[in-house]
Amino acid sequence: MSLEDSVRLIVEELLKGMEKGKNQSSNNASPLANSSIVDECQITDLAEIDLQRYLQVPNPVNKALYEEMKLSTPARIGVWRSGPRPLTDTLLRFRADHAVAQDSVLGEVPEEFPAKYNMVSVQTLCLSKDEYLTRPDLGRKLNDENLVFLTNGCPKGATVQIIVSDGLSSKAVEANIPNLLPALIQGLEGMGVKLGTTIFVRNGRVAVMDTIGEELKPEVAVILIGERPGLGTAESMSAYMGYNPRLGMVESERTVISNIHKGGTPAAEAGAHLASLIKKILDAKASGVNLE
Repeated sequence: MSLEDSVRLIVEELLKGMEKGKNQSSNNASPLANSSIVDECQITDLAEIDLQRYLQVPNPVNKALYEEMKLSTPARIGVWRSGPRPLTDTLLRFRADHAVAQDSVLGEVPEEFPAKYNMVSVQTLCLSKDEYLTRPDLGRKLNDENLVFLTNGCPKGATVQIIVSDGLSSKAVEANIPNLLPALIQGLEGMGVKLGTTIFVRNGRVAVMDTIGEELKPEVAVILIGERPGLGTAESMSAYMGYNPRLGMVESERTVISNIHKGGTPAAEAGAHLASLIKKILDAKASGVNLE
């Protein structure tokens, strides 16, 4: 039997049991209970359960150590079992988190989002999510029309060029940019740094910053991009910074800050930290392994 069939059977049995229990309760309930029968849509949302505080192992030998381990990592540890199988709620939560991760990868940042934060919008050579996932090389390039658009609409030679891209998580952009971008801009402007027009790149990879850098010639480019989602969070963002961004730039020349999300480094805090780090890159005229 496939995993999909197993999950379907588990859910069907669970719903049958709930329906049976509801019928029994209605037969024996008080008049007050009958007046407020719980609707199926009011079933507890599994996503509301904090897995790091959810102790599923019955009667643990060392509860304090168990709690400490759970709080130390968002990984699924100590989830217990029913015979050789995982518990129903464990399996359902796994499937739910997996679905959220898929939605984040395949979802789109709303069309109106870039303009809301004063970003000009371009698209890589990837014309769909399927193409984006199967052709990473196309996610690093812009067509001639987009390059001309940037040349005409964005000033060249800025000290810092900020780029935002959906990358592998549209949810990361929507969740973090509202607080991260203003904090980053405010921090840089407070240091007297000359900024270019912020650019939003749809279906972009990290190295699209090299293509933009080659065209606009900023001193430093930073790209805020959605990370590959996991089962712990689908809203994590990374920031890659490069001094003298250009075509042919190697990965070791980039400085990166990752795990920007509410369960990691909060967006506003990350924005302030990135501003100070970019200032350090400007002062040293180096990034990546060349930054001491």
